[in-house]
Amino acid sequence: MSTTPTDITAEKAAERAIVARESGRRRTFAIISHPDAGKTTLTEKLLLYTGQIREAGEVKAKAERRKATSDWMKIEQQRGISVTSSVLQFEYKGLRINLLDTPGHQDFSEDTYRTLMAADAAVMVIDAAKGVEPQTIKLFDVCRMRGIPIFTFFNKMDREGRDPFELVQDVENILKISCNPVTWPVGSGDRFKGVYHRLTGEFHLFRPATKSGQMAMEERIQCAPNDPKLLEYIEEEQQAKLIEELELVQTAIGGFDRELFLAGEITPATFSSARNNFGLQVFLDLFSEYAPPPQPKAAKPQAVDPSEDRFSAFVFKIQANMDKAHRDRMAFLRVCSGKFVRDMDVKHARLGKVIRLSHSKQFLAQDRTTVDEAFAGDILGIHDPGHFKIGDTLYTGPAVEFDGIPQFSPESFGRLGLRDPLKRKQLQKGVEQLTEEGLVQRFELPHVGAQDPILGVVGSLQFDVMMFRLNEEYGVEAKLERLPYQFARWIKASDPALQIQSLDLRVPLVKDSLGQWVALFTSEWEMNYTQKNAPAGLQWLANSFAASKVL
Repeated sequence: MSTTPTDITAEKAAERAIVARESGRRRTFAIISHPDAGKTTLTEKLLLYTGQIREAGEVKAKAERRKATSDWMKIEQQRGISVTSSVLQFEYKGLRINLLDTPGHQDFSEDTYRTLMAADAAVMVIDAAKGVEPQTIKLFDVCRMRGIPIFTFFNKMDREGRDPFELVQDVENILKISCNPVTWPVGSGDRFKGVYHRLTGEFHLFRPATKSGQMAMEERIQCAPNDPKLLEYIEEEQQAKLIEELELVQTAIGGFDRELFLAGEITPATFSSARNNFGLQVFLDLFSEYAPPPQPKAAKPQAVDPSEDRFSAFVFKIQANMDKAHRDRMAFLRVCSGKFVRDMDVKHARLGKVIRLSHSKQFLAQDRTTVDEAFAGDILGIHDPGHFKIGDTLYTGPAVEFDGIPQFSPESFGRLGLRDPLKRKQLQKGVEQLTEEGLVQRFELPHVGAQDPILGVVGSLQFDVMMFRLNEEYGVEAKLERLPYQFARWIKASDPALQIQSLDLRVPLVKDSLGQWVALFTSEWEMNYTQKNAPAGLQWLANSFAASKVL
C-alpha cells in the first residue's frame, strides 16, 4: 500500500506534536552558590526526594558513610568540594528535569559559566547565617547576563542566622533584584519551628529526619496565620511575630508574579534546611510549577526555537575518564530543538562534515544509561573520539551555528616537569586532554614548541586538580613550577604588514592551542605599559573567543 502526501503530512504533524509535548515538559536548571552554602547537599536531597537514591550522601562523610552522588570524582570525595560540573536527570510530577550541579569554588567559575550556558533557570543557594557572599555575586551576574530566571533557597535555617528581613534586603541591595519570599520562617536555630507558605496558606512544621540521609515526613497544617490551632506547634510570641511580619511582607513586597519572575525581575525565595530535609518538597513543587520550559537559543543566521523540527545542539562540556575501566571521553550536549535519535547523522558546523552520534548516554553523576531519544532541554553524553570541542554546534537541516562559549583569561601560570622522563608521552596526552576539557589552557613558546608548554588557569586550585588527575588517570608524577605571569592578552594585527612574531614587545609571546598569538604579563602595570607603547594596528583581546571573532 503506497503512502500518500496526506499520510506524510499527518505523520509529520504527529511527530511535531510529540516534539512539542516532550520539549514542553523539560526543565533544565543549574545550582549556584558560594562554597559551603549547601549546594551539593541540596543536590543530594533533591535526588532523594525524587526517588533517584534511597539514601543521600554527605559532602564531608566519614569512611563508612555514603559520599555525595554528584561529587563523583575522587578528589571531590577526598576534599569535600565540587571541582567539576555534574549532570543529574530525573522525573518529577510529569516533568523531565535536568539538574546541573556546578563547582562552588571561585577557581572553577569558568566551568560554572559554561554550565550555565546550558541552563534555562538557576537556583541560588544562600547560607542564612551569612547572606549574599562574593562568589554568589559573580555567578548571579552570569545568570543575569544570560537572562535566566533565578530561584533563591535560603539554607541552614536550623542554625542561628540572620533576620529574614535582612536576608531579603541583602539580596535586593547587593544583587539588585526584587526578592519575593514564598515561604516565611518561624524562628531560627534551636527555636526554628517551620515556615508559613504565603501562596498555599499552609504552615509546614519542621521535624528533621531521624537520619540525615533519609526523607523526613513533612507535616502541613492548612490555617490562617492567626488561627489558634497554630499554637499547638509554635509559641504565642512566635505567632504574634508571624502575623506582624507577614503583614509587612505583603505590604512592602506584595504577591508573587510569575511573569516578573520569568523576566528576571524578581526571585522567589524559600527558607529551608537541606541537611535536615526540610523545605525540599516546597521547593520542588514551586520549581515544577514556575520554572520555564526550554527557551529559544541565540544562533546564526537566526535564533533556534525548541519547537523546530530539525535537531540542533551544542557542546558545553567535555569530560574524560568518567569510567576509568574504559578511559573514555564524553562530550556533553544541550539539545536545543527537534528530536535526537541514537545513531542519527548530524552536521558538525566547525568541521563541516557529517558525523554519527552513537553511544548516547544520560547520567546520574558518573553512572550512565543508554538513551535512544531526547528532546530540547535534555542533556546528553556522546562518546567522543576526538571530534568535539567546547562550543561546537551540531544540527540537521539548514545550516546553523550557536554563539560560542568564551574561555576566561588565565590568572595563574606554571610549567610542568617530569620526575620520570619515560612518562613524557603520557604527560603530553594528559595535558592535551585536560586542555580540551577546559581545565587548563596551554601555550607554546615558538622556539620551544609542544615539548615544554606553559599552562594557564583561572584559579590556582585548578592546578591542584590537574596534578591529581595526571597522577590518578595517566600515571604521571609531575612537578609544577609556578611562573610569575598574572595576565594574558590575545593579539591580532589589523595591519597585514605587522608580523606579530617579529615584534619586540619585551614580554613573552606564545601561541595558544588554536595557534593564536598571546602576550603574557607579570603585572597590570606591565600590561598597560606594553599596550600603550606597542605599534599602532594591534588589537588586544581578553580571551581566545574574542580573538577568533576578529578578522
